Amino acid sequence: MRVKRTFLARIQHRIRVGRLNKRSGIQIDPSTYIARSARIQIDADGFVLGGRVLVSEWVTISDGVIIAPYGGSVEIGAHAYIGPYCVLYGHGGLVIGRNAMIGAHTIIVPANHGITRLDVPMGAQPLTKKGIAIAEDVWIGAGCKVLDGVHIGSGAVIGAGSVVTKDIGAYVIAVGVPAKVAGSRSIASTWVKTMGKPVATSDAS
Repeated sequence: MRVKRTFLARIQHRIRVGRLNKRSGIQIDPSTYIARSARIQIDADGFVLGGRVLVSEWVTISDGVIIAPYGGSVEIGAHAYIGPYCVLYGHGGLVIGRNAMIGAHTIIVPANHGITRLDVPMGAQPLTKKGIAIAEDVWIGAGCKVLDGVHIGSGAVIGAGSVVTKDIGAYVIAVGVPAKVAGSRSIASTWVKTMGKPVATSDAS
């Protein structure tokens, strides 16, 4: 009975992904898992809020996730994991690389409100949109905020609750508000993903 339910769930999920792919601006690989409570925001005409969402193979999008491109784009690489209740905006463009892990309740915002004019309400001031790039194999802990214009390098680790306001280099460990470098991952302990299988690297020294 359990196998039958699992098979049925898979069929239902493929139908759901197929329906999403019929929406203008959405392209989701059939192997991706999208929780039933996750949402990709679209307008009344079925468009992805004027933007684009691309999700590669074997991505996991957990419960309560919201993806809202708002005229920009959200691209998620293969085997990435998006934890529960994350919010991914796409205003200036958001790219999440292969094998990246985004912890629960993380908010990624590739845009920022202008603040220079005192005669215009804050919500009506023009946005700046630089975009955000998160490279492959990055681990972002739960409850983080990643702000506009940031690039996070391959293999970096961002501690839970951090606010990332500036670029983070490859294999760097960064924590805090704002996030600052706290260490780095050694070559000897780094795991490299090849063809979807983890392979431990040998010490080069």
